[in-house]
Amino acid sequence: MLISVGKRALQQNQSISYLLQCCSSMKELKQIHAQTIVSGCILEEYFASRILSFCAVSEHGELDYACGVFHQLAHPPVFAWNAIIRGFSKSKAPIRAISLYTQMLVAGVSPDNFTFPFVLKACARLLSSRLGEPVHVHVTKNGLELNIFIQNSLMHMYSSCGDITSARKVFDEMPQRNLVAWNTMVDSYAKCGDVGCARLLFDRMTEKDVVTWSAMIAGYVQSEDYTEALAIFEKMKVAAVKANEVTMVSVLCACAHLGALDQGRRVHAYIEDNQFKMTIQLSTALVDMYAKCGSIEEAIKAFRAVPRRQTDVLIWNAIIGGFAMHGLSKESLELFEEMLQAKVRPDEITYLALLSACAHAGLVEEAWRFFETLKRHGMTPKIEHYACMVDILGRAGHVDAAYEFMNRLPIEPTAPILGALLNGCKIHGRLDIGELVGKRLINLEPGHDGRYIGLSNIYADANRWDDARKMRAMMEDRGVKKSPGHSCIGVNGKLHRFIAQDKTHPQAGEIYVLLDDLSNQIKLEADVEEQVCSELVKESRTDA
Repeated sequence: MLISVGKRALQQNQSISYLLQCCSSMKELKQIHAQTIVSGCILEEYFASRILSFCAVSEHGELDYACGVFHQLAHPPVFAWNAIIRGFSKSKAPIRAISLYTQMLVAGVSPDNFTFPFVLKACARLLSSRLGEPVHVHVTKNGLELNIFIQNSLMHMYSSCGDITSARKVFDEMPQRNLVAWNTMVDSYAKCGDVGCARLLFDRMTEKDVVTWSAMIAGYVQSEDYTEALAIFEKMKVAAVKANEVTMVSVLCACAHLGALDQGRRVHAYIEDNQFKMTIQLSTALVDMYAKCGSIEEAIKAFRAVPRRQTDVLIWNAIIGGFAMHGLSKESLELFEEMLQAKVRPDEITYLALLSACAHAGLVEEAWRFFETLKRHGMTPKIEHYACMVDILGRAGHVDAAYEFMNRLPIEPTAPILGALLNGCKIHGRLDIGELVGKRLINLEPGHDGRYIGLSNIYADANRWDDARKMRAMMEDRGVKKSPGHSCIGVNGKLHRFIAQDKTHPQAGEIYVLLDDLSNQIKLEADVEEQVCSELVKESRTDA
C-alpha cells in the first residue's frame, strides 16, 4: 500500500516536472502552480524554484506573480533571491532589485556569484555608481573580486555611470581577461567618446568578434569620424567576421553623413547577400541613408518595402524628412497624411520635418498650423522648432514677425535661432535687424568664423564696405580662421576629400595634369564653337 502511494507520488512529481518544462504561458503556469499546491509539491525546493524562475525571468513571466510566490516561501534560499532580483534587474523598475538585495542582506542570506551580476546590472540601468560602489565593496568582502563574470559586470556598471576610470581600474586588475572583458572596455571608451583609447585596446586584441568590430564602428560614428568607421567595416570584411544588425545600422549612418551613395548601395547589397532580417531599425537606416545621399527614389522604394502595419514613427520621420530635405514639400505633407491614416502617432521630430518642408515651399500658414498642433498635442517645442519657425518667417519676407516671434520665446535665443533670422535679413536686405542679430551672434559665438562672415556679407550687400572690412579685421585680430570648405568624391568605394588648391592628395600631380587637360579641352571646344558661329554669321550675311 505504501509502495503504491509512493509510486503515485513519484509519477505525479514527474508529470508536474514535465509540465513545467513545457510551460509557455502564465495561464499554463498558474494551472501547474495550483497542482503543486494541491499535491504538496510546492514545498519541494525544485518545484518552487522552477515556478519562481519562470515568473521572474521568462519573457512570458509576470513579476507581480513571482513576488507572490516568493513571499509564500518561509525562508527563501539564495536561488529564490537571485531569481527575483534578476527579474527586477531587467524590468522597468530596476530600483526594486536593489531593494530586494538589501532585504536579502537583512534576512542574513549571503549573496553568491550569481547575485552580484544582477544587482550590478540594476545599478547600471539606474546610472548610479553611488549604489554600485557599496555593492563593489560587498563583492570584495565575499571574496568574489576575482570572479570574471562579476568583474565584467563591475566594468559595465562603472562605464554605464560614466566612471570610465574605475572601469579601467577593474580591467587592469583582472588576472585573466576573456573576450567579454575586452569588448566591455572597448565599448566603454567608444561610448564615452574616447575613440583613441578604444582603438588602442582594439588593436591590442588578438581575438575579435562581431561585438568588438561593431563597438569600434559605432564609436567612430558617434565621434563623427565617418570615414574611419567605413574603413573599420572594410577591415572587418577582410577578417571574415560577419556583421550583425547593429553593425549595419552604424555603417549606413556613416554613409548617410558622408553622402557616400555608392558605398551605401554596396552596404545594401551586403545586407541582401547575407540575408539579413529586415528589421524596422535596419529599414529605417536604409531609408535615411538613401535620402541623405540624394537618392529619394531608392529611399521611397526602401520605405515601401516595409509593410505599413510594421512601420513606426522613426521610419515615417526618415522618409518625411528626406522629402523635405529635397525640397519636395508637397510629397512630405502627403506622406504625413498617409502616416496619420496608418495610425502612427507623430512626435517632435515629425513636426520638425514638416516645418522644414514648409520652409522650402514658403508655406507660412501651414507652418503655423503644425507648430500649434505640436503644442496642442502636449509636446514642448524644442530649439530646433523655434529656429525652423524663424527661418520660415524670415525666408517668406516676414522679418519683423520673425524678430517679434524670437523675442517672445520662453528661452534665450540660441545661435541656430539667431542664424536663421540673420539669413532672412540677408535675403530681404534688412540691415536694421540683421546688424542687431549679427552682433548678438558674434557675442554668443566669438570663435565661430561664420558669424563674422555673415555680418560682413550683410554690410557688403548694403554697400557699407568699411563695416564689412572691420568685420574681417576683427576676425583676424581675434585669431579666428575661416574653415576651408571641402568636397568629397567617392571612387571605387573610397572617399577622397579635397579643399581649394589642395596639394595634399597622394595623386595631386596626376589630378592637376588631368584638370589642366580638361581646361584646355573645354577652352579649345569653346574656341571652335565661337569660330563656327562666326563663320555661320558671315555666311548668313553673304547670302543676304
